[in-house]
Amino acid sequence: MMKAVKLMVFIGAVLIGASSFRVQNSEANVYTVGNQMIDTLKIDTESGLVADANLMMVKSQCTACHSSKLILQHRFTRAGWLDRIRWMQKYHKLWDLGESEKVVLDYLEKYYGPSAIDSKATFRRASLNDIQWYKLNQ
Repeated sequence: MMKAVKLMVFIGAVLIGASSFRVQNSEANVYTVGNQMIDTLKIDTESGLVADANLMMVKSQCTACHSSKLILQHRFTRAGWLDRIRWMQKYHKLWDLGESEKVVLDYLEKYYGPSAIDSKATFRRASLNDIQWYKLNQ
């Protein structure tokens, strides 16, 4: 019994240390949030999401079911993010977020809204320009 308790304490300490290690080793980048330039926006190395005070809440609510890349590749308005949450609740059995819904929406709107972060921060490729089309011969 005592060994099990010691093991649980050890595992807890390792997990706490690992999560704080990830935040400390986040990459710093320069982004535009709204009209404001932010020089040291930190990115969580595990998820690729912007590291701020609400990151753990967002990770616990969103990445429990899907990859954070689904967040990174979209730019919805607050209403769009809310619509997406309602869609997941209706079709994918997402639980009621309760009071954490406001926190999640604030985070998503701030960092992943249509004009929130400079387009350099997205995971989508740039649009194709000046395409040279050619006719396929059979």
